[in-house]
Amino acid sequence: EKAVNLKKDLAEMQEWMTQAEEEYLEKDFEYKSPEELENAVEEMKRAKEDVLQKEVRVKILKDNIKMLATKVPSGGQDLTTELNVVLENYQLLCNRIRGKCHTLEEVWSCWIELLHYLDLETAWLNTLEERVQMTENLSDKLDAVNDALESLESVLRHPADNRTQIRELGQTLIDGGILDDIISEKLEAFNARYEELSHLAVSRQIALEQQLQTMRETDHMLQVLQENLAELDRQLTSYLTDRVDAFQMPQEAQ
Repeated sequence: EKAVNLKKDLAEMQEWMTQAEEEYLEKDFEYKSPEELENAVEEMKRAKEDVLQKEVRVKILKDNIKMLATKVPSGGQDLTTELNVVLENYQLLCNRIRGKCHTLEEVWSCWIELLHYLDLETAWLNTLEERVQMTENLSDKLDAVNDALESLESVLRHPADNRTQIRELGQTLIDGGILDDIISEKLEAFNARYEELSHLAVSRQIALEQQLQTMRETDHMLQVLQENLAELDRQLTSYLTDRVDAFQMPQEAQ
């Protein structure tokens, strides 16, 4: 009777493992939304816990069958063979569910990381847009133009590491068919704004550099002119002091 009960327990265990495999490993998930992906991760965590909790039951079955085989070798031989099959299948099921759970957790982490980098780069784009707007309607003072140019250039020196991460993380998820529509839409919007703002910023940078160069050249010309006028003023003052007749002065002084 004990052998019959153990055989029944083995059959029930095998049936449960078959159902668990169908429910957790053979379902085809598409993960078209973050909610679907998050739900799948939570479900697989529960599946892993559920499967691992059966380890106690498997151990009890194993001990009981070994004890029976010791007492009744003839009756325990068949059960031992069936037990080995169940143990092998159980270990395989545990490994597969652990693997799928780990994979889904990695995918979810990848999605969260992508959102993080998108947030960082969006904040940078917002700052870049503000700096570009600050270059409009500047005063005609050299210091104001120079400060605006330096402020814009400091933002443009932003490293490309985050954008590389966005591209690689996004492509990894899209290649796996995970959240591909949502990610493609996000990346398209981000890349379009990045291209537009970066081109505008570089154009403004070049315009400010040219404006600054022109203003510096003009300032230099004015300085030279002022120096020449000052020298001329000194000469004229000297002529007047010495009561030099105007017709005796150089032509430019006349």
